[in-house]
Amino acid sequence: MEILAFVVGVVLMVVGLAASIALHELGHLWPAKRFGVRVGQYMIGFGPTLWSRRRGETQYGFKAIPLGGYISMAGMYPPSPAATSRSGRAAGGFFATMVQDARVANDETLQGEDDTRVFYRLPVYKRIIVMLGGPLMNFLFAVVLFAVLFTGIGLQTATTTIARLSECVPSTTSSECTASDPTAPAAEAGLEPGDTIVSIDGQPVADFDEASAIIRSSPGEQLAFVIERDGEQHTVQVTPATVESTVTSADGSTATEEVGFVGIGPTVEYVKQPIWAGPEAAVQQVGAVAGIIWQLPAKVWNTAVDLVTGAERDPNGPLSIVGAGRLSGEVAAADAPVLNRVAGFLQLLASLNIALFVFNLIPLLPLDGGHIAVALWEGIKRVWAKLFRRPPPKPVDATKLVPLTFIVVIALIAMGAVLVLADIFNPVTLG
Repeated sequence: MEILAFVVGVVLMVVGLAASIALHELGHLWPAKRFGVRVGQYMIGFGPTLWSRRRGETQYGFKAIPLGGYISMAGMYPPSPAATSRSGRAAGGFFATMVQDARVANDETLQGEDDTRVFYRLPVYKRIIVMLGGPLMNFLFAVVLFAVLFTGIGLQTATTTIARLSECVPSTTSSECTASDPTAPAAEAGLEPGDTIVSIDGQPVADFDEASAIIRSSPGEQLAFVIERDGEQHTVQVTPATVESTVTSADGSTATEEVGFVGIGPTVEYVKQPIWAGPEAAVQQVGAVAGIIWQLPAKVWNTAVDLVTGAERDPNGPLSIVGAGRLSGEVAAADAPVLNRVAGFLQLLASLNIALFVFNLIPLLPLDGGHIAVALWEGIKRVWAKLFRRPPPKPVDATKLVPLTFIVVIALIAMGAVLVLADIFNPVTLG
């Protein structure tokens, strides 16, 4: 059963990834069609086509490798200048040939010089909307997933309902109770599992953290616990015992201090959060992922070193889709209630969509952020020309950036290969 559950978790992650890709490409497709751009294909995946159907001028389909997707828009770049050698190939070597091949492929999507249904003819703001639409769909999908997680299911919270009682006050040398150890204050005062703490010493408490803070700060002081038991409220006097506890400060140093102890353990329940908790979690996750993305080359290098040396990987480092699938399988196969496993999967898929959102905004071609940067550069040139009453500049020829794009693609493939190998042979696990 555990193996079957693991496989189900991996399959769910593949389906979730396919849905994320489909929404990403839909975020490009809808505004492109809305603005009149001719779209030839809308494909989920790469490699051989498994299924496709043409509706109007667009072919929709699925390909064999669900690791990405694309839409093919007419005229992503302006028509190429006639600057080839006599043989029809670009003069100037390998990269010049790459530029010319990109221009030829782009020209094949055009229908003459008067073709108006092309991407490069759109106003700058519309091009930005088209390219931003894909990452934005991933962000909105993550918001929905986080909303389902926090508002629909709830956040696991230590409540003020008592789940268990300690029998004694623990000594500094052993956690086991002996005949000489004093009885824990909560048990001595008559508190019972199932009691709900309403207030302590006149201060209402909403969760266990609030109750614990009052108890820890009151060693040796008698406190009035208002509890609810069987629908009725009772007041119980409890005096926290004084125990030593090690605390860690913000600078990482540790110290020992005396704190209060009564010996109660909380009931952990799913507590539904306000509707805005999902968007807040998504925004916070964007900041966390951005902190990883800008250090991506260094983190991938560290992952490669850990792979070679066998050292434990950084659990907060980058993962490949193999790693995400593996974690999803572990979540599905975990010895935990079904609701916990569902919550774990939703959080993993939401985090993956946040990563897709942030990663695609990197201002390098062929990523969406690279196309946005090209459009912004053209917009700046047009504003500059207008301010100084110069003729409108020609559209930016992004095919000149093909050599840089080639280098970026090779770097992404190399980093992806390192992460895949690390996720196979030195994986991050739930443990």
